[in-house]
Amino acid sequence: MKKAKQKVAAKNSDLSASLEDYLEAIFNLADQANHAHSKDIAATLDVSKASVTGALQVLKEKGLINYRPYGSITLTKAGQAAAAEVVKKHNVLKSFFAKVLGVKKDIAQQAACRAEHILGPEVIARLLAFIDFVTQENKDGYDLADKFKGFCKKRARKSYSQPGRKSGK
Repeated sequence: MKKAKQKVAAKNSDLSASLEDYLEAIFNLADQANHAHSKDIAATLDVSKASVTGALQVLKEKGLINYRPYGSITLTKAGQAAAAEVVKKHNVLKSFFAKVLGVKKDIAQQAACRAEHILGPEVIARLLAFIDFVTQENKDGYDLADKFKGFCKKRARKSYSQPGRKSGK
């Protein structure tokens, strides 16, 4: 019965963006120490310890974490799978924003945090394939991502240097 509950939890797509953030934080903290503590989660997400406790209780009820108050927190197999999916989406998006679109890394990080919660696996898979396609130089040495970054820089310079632009008044 316990394994059946974990399988259901792993397929549970009704996690809020907030709960996904908690899973991602636990995943990243556990990657360093094999477990997480609520105070570290609170610091990582910049939330109160009470908020962490509430989220941990929900994640435990969903079968995604092993948790008891004042103890260490670990991911169940279902939690590991769900968190890995969130982290994968985050990394794909961050890579796309930074490597393909040429967005600064800190802005790419913030945008990935927002977008990871709304894009499904099909979109993420296509983005990953697109990143591979765009960042791979072909036999002629043509790098589409690099060309796009140059295009954006040129366009930005052009928009600032056009005389007589009206300010909208």
